[in-house]
Amino acid sequence: MRCLFTASLAAAGIAGTLAHRVGDSPVRQRKSLGFGPVHKHAYYRSSPYQVVTNAFTRRSEDSDPLEVARLFVEDILADQLSESSSYKIRKDSYTDTNTGITHVYVRQMINGLEVSDGDMNINIKDGLVLSYGNSFFTGPTPSHFMQQQGLDEDIRHPHQEFCDGLTDEIDLHRDSFLASSDQVVMGDSAPSPKADAALKHLAHVHYSNCRFQALPTDMAAKTQERDLDLRTALLQFMVAATPNNHVVNDILGNFEHYLSQMGEYMGGSPFAPSDEPMVFMVDNVPDAVNPVKATLAYHQVAGKDDSVRLSLVWKFEVEMQDNWYEAAVSAVAPHRIVSVVDWASDAPVPIPEPETIATYNVFPFGVNDPEEGKRSIEKENFDVLASPIGWHSLPYANDPSFRGVKVATKEFYRNTTTTWGNNVFAQENWEGQNSYVSNYRPDAGPGKAFDYKYKPKETEKGDALEEAQKHINATVAQLFYTTNKVHDLYYRYGFDEVAGNFQQYNFGRGGQGNDAVIANAQDGSGYNNANFMTPPDGQNGRMRMYLWNTALPYRDGDFEAGIVIHELSHGLSTRLTGGPANSGCLPFGESGGMGEGWGDFLATTIRSTANYSDYAMGSWAANRAQGIRNYPYSLNETINPSTYKTLDKPGYFGVHAIGEVWAQILWVVSQGLIKKHGFTDDLFPPAPSADGSVPTGDFYRPRSGKKPLVPKHGNSLSVLLVLNAMKMQPCRPGFFEARDAIILADQELTGGENFCTLWRGFSSKGLGPDANVVLRTPWGGGVRTDDFEVPLACDSY
Repeated sequence: MRCLFTASLAAAGIAGTLAHRVGDSPVRQRKSLGFGPVHKHAYYRSSPYQVVTNAFTRRSEDSDPLEVARLFVEDILADQLSESSSYKIRKDSYTDTNTGITHVYVRQMINGLEVSDGDMNINIKDGLVLSYGNSFFTGPTPSHFMQQQGLDEDIRHPHQEFCDGLTDEIDLHRDSFLASSDQVVMGDSAPSPKADAALKHLAHVHYSNCRFQALPTDMAAKTQERDLDLRTALLQFMVAATPNNHVVNDILGNFEHYLSQMGEYMGGSPFAPSDEPMVFMVDNVPDAVNPVKATLAYHQVAGKDDSVRLSLVWKFEVEMQDNWYEAAVSAVAPHRIVSVVDWASDAPVPIPEPETIATYNVFPFGVNDPEEGKRSIEKENFDVLASPIGWHSLPYANDPSFRGVKVATKEFYRNTTTTWGNNVFAQENWEGQNSYVSNYRPDAGPGKAFDYKYKPKETEKGDALEEAQKHINATVAQLFYTTNKVHDLYYRYGFDEVAGNFQQYNFGRGGQGNDAVIANAQDGSGYNNANFMTPPDGQNGRMRMYLWNTALPYRDGDFEAGIVIHELSHGLSTRLTGGPANSGCLPFGESGGMGEGWGDFLATTIRSTANYSDYAMGSWAANRAQGIRNYPYSLNETINPSTYKTLDKPGYFGVHAIGEVWAQILWVVSQGLIKKHGFTDDLFPPAPSADGSVPTGDFYRPRSGKKPLVPKHGNSLSVLLVLNAMKMQPCRPGFFEARDAIILADQELTGGENFCTLWRGFSSKGLGPDANVVLRTPWGGGVRTDDFEVPLACDSY
């Protein structure tokens, strides 16, 4: 799960001030785990000139890219392949229809089990390997899957290192704030109230995530009697994962009882291919809202001597009320949590035209919030490529409200008059639970005119929640409209079915369906925040939007488009990075921070105009002119001084603070492209012609032959380069890999005409060619060096 607020010090003061209800019923305390081993052996080759192999050479232009990938992998792994060590090309590999680049995703296999973090992504075009990333395990393989590689005490445990890092961070913040405090008590410095609140918030994060790292000794001894018992490993994880102290204490006090209640059964299909992992399902898991999926796998861990070893793990997918975890827990007792990622990120048939075009009284797309513009009646101006059946239709077979119900009609599509369609299911969620099908949503009737009043009155604090809920029809209609617009926009920039977008039905275009966004308005599980859960392709994304009690009347986050776009962009970046079937590639540290940064950058770009302005994030909802980040996004270095080195400062430990720096860098880079190529007022490409072809209009450059469509203007070009680069960067990228992927994306799209423009933007913020980081930790630590120089090839420009 990705949230709008950070646990880092800089924003913790905001969170501490704003994130609690005043005068309302209590809300759940949310926690989030996220850590894993360092992959120091992983690397990324970001251009064809860096791709050096033993014997592989470029193949002919008409070669099958999957066969090219197979030959390339076998050349790279020539010394590693054996009966026990192999690989498989994942089914979510695909070809980008605009660029012609095939993105091939490869997973390492050892002793018939997946190495869950052994990934290779290869980008191929016309028989040429453009770039690739590789995190395959390169050490000696165990002779059988139960063989232990080294003693348990020789292994570095990521959970312990994560907790130690949080302790160091608290100490660092305490020293920093004491040193800078302007308050003196009895001759000694004391932290300000804001700093004290921030330290308490960080201490809470430490307490909730690190309180229970191991079972008591007597229980741990019992678990060792159950080799490979996934239930004991899972129960150990739930002790660490649940935010509910009552559940923790109950599990610890009744461990055997909980084990006996958990049912285990085979999942998946008995006819699944032999290279697919054997899937187990476990039900009655405490604090899980659905049965937990489990597979046996390997995960790479570091030894205390920095060597890399394999740990046999149970890989769990655990859906909870406020989190959706992908966790790796050592299969052999004592169970250690090795890695955790919080995702809390047919045949075609004739397509009919919608019977009635819906209308909505909303803030139009591009208007960020109620202080930036007024509401107006907007048509259901869906994009016919992205949403061929409009926003209010979907097949009966893919409609969750008809699941298990025999449909008494021969019609394929169902037309709806509510905020329920192929791309998004939007509704209230006042109870803050995971149900959504029967939740309330407005019904506009056959005319589909979603025209509802939105004028909340100022009330006493105790009546503010009820007053906000009176306007739920307008709220849900706005959320439905904005989410559909974002779906269609991202589709036109390459986030389509094969890339893992969110749709119930995929029109025979590939990818996995049945994963429209579940968009919950005025979610009752919290205040002053928003979040998005992104499971792999084929499972619904879930977005929760909250009310903000920062003013009277309460402010509704559903009406601040930047917040909605930020959350939806988590689904985008998570599905595009590392492939749509892998939701674990933006877990924490710099990669997790960039997941936040892309959301801010895209939200800011969508609201920007030809008349340049600085922009803050969340300023309307939070009722703070400076917004909820440390700085507005600005070209003025006195307003936003962030550089790559800023990540070393106290307060930049969390993903949101890291993301601010990445978003600021992208903002500066994009402004360089705008200065060179100009600005378009409409980010949407032209509608297709009757034959399905896309005209260039004033949006694209003239096109010839098989060359890809290239946007004319700097802002539209920057969006396309960012999305194309997400597809080309490796799993678990850092700033350097993401930067290099953008430069490679431009090379493949324009022939590299923006090489120096891009480098100047990156270098101006310290991310030049010789920028460096040492002692980097997975969760964002390290010592960085800025580089403000550009490559030698750009010196003369």
